[in-house]
Amino acid sequence: MSAPSRRPEIRRRRTRNEKIVKLRKRHAAATTEAERTRISGKLQRMAVNSPGQSLLKKD
Repeated sequence: MSAPSRRPEIRRRRTRNEKIVKLRKRHAAATTEAERTRISGKLQRMAVNSPGQSLLKKD
């Protein structure tokens, strides 16, 4: 694969990873359980695209 054909793929991955980091930070800083549930739901929907890898760290 040449570099131009990989640019969209790289951009997609970078944007997705930035969104995951942002959601993880919001989940860690969430004060209410309802807010945590809502954010973890978003992370779980994103995790459907990456099976076998939990996007939310289990404590």
